[in-house]
Amino acid sequence: MQHRSVNDVMTREVVTARPGTPFKEIAELFHRNDITAIPVLDDQGRPLGVVSEADLIRKAAVLPDPEGHYPGRWLDAADRARAEAETAGGLMTSPAVTARAGWTVAEAARAMDKHRVKRLAVVDEAGRLVGIVSRRDLLQVFLRHDAAVREEIVHDILDRTLGLAPDAVRVTVTDGVVSLTGRLPRRSLIPVAERLCRAVDGVVAVHRTLDWTEDDTDPRLEHPRAYRAAT
Repeated sequence: MQHRSVNDVMTREVVTARPGTPFKEIAELFHRNDITAIPVLDDQGRPLGVVSEADLIRKAAVLPDPEGHYPGRWLDAADRARAEAETAGGLMTSPAVTARAGWTVAEAARAMDKHRVKRLAVVDEAGRLVGIVSRRDLLQVFLRHDAAVREEIVHDILDRTLGLAPDAVRVTVTDGVVSLTGRLPRRSLIPVAERLCRAVDGVVAVHRTLDWTEDDTDPRLEHPRAYRAAT
C-alpha cells in the first residue's frame, strides 16, 4: 500500500512575511495572491507563526463604533494587543503548527484537528519552511477514481497482504464507499481486512457482508479446558 504524503499535496511556492511586514502589506498580499494566510519567517527561514484573515479582521473589531458602543469588549488583553498590532510580528498566531513533508495525509489531518488549524507550515530537518499544506490540499486524496481505489484493495490488500483467493471477496467502490462481500477463511481476518481498506487513500467508508469458514475467535477453541471448567 502506498499513501500520499504531505510532500505530494503541499504548495511549495509560499507567500511569506517577516515580523516587520506592515498590516496593509499583508492585506495586499492576501488580495494579490488570492490566499487567506501567510507564514511569518525569521531570518533563517523558520516559521515563527501564521497571520490569517481572522487575525486581520480582528482589527475591525476594535475600530470606533459610530453609535458609541465599546469596541471589541469581548476580546481579552492578548487578543486586544494583537488587534491593535501594526506588523506581522504582533498580528500572528504563534507558535506555528508545523508538519514534515514525509508525513502521511492522515498524520497531517490529525495534527490540524488536534490544534484546530486550517493549514500547516511544512518544514525540513532544520526547521526551515519548504511548503504549506491546507485542508483543501489534504482532501485531494478523495479525488481518486473508484477504479484506482478498487484495484489497490484487490491487488495490494486482498491478494498480496492477506493472500486470499481471487474469488473469495467481491469488491465494489462507488463514490469512495467500499463494499466487501464474500467469505474469508478465518473470522479474525474480517476486522483486519476492514481496517486495511479504510486506510486506503480515497476511501470514504467500508461496508462489509463477510462470512467465514473457521471461527478462530471462539474462546473454546483457544482454551478448551478452561472453558469446560467455567461451564
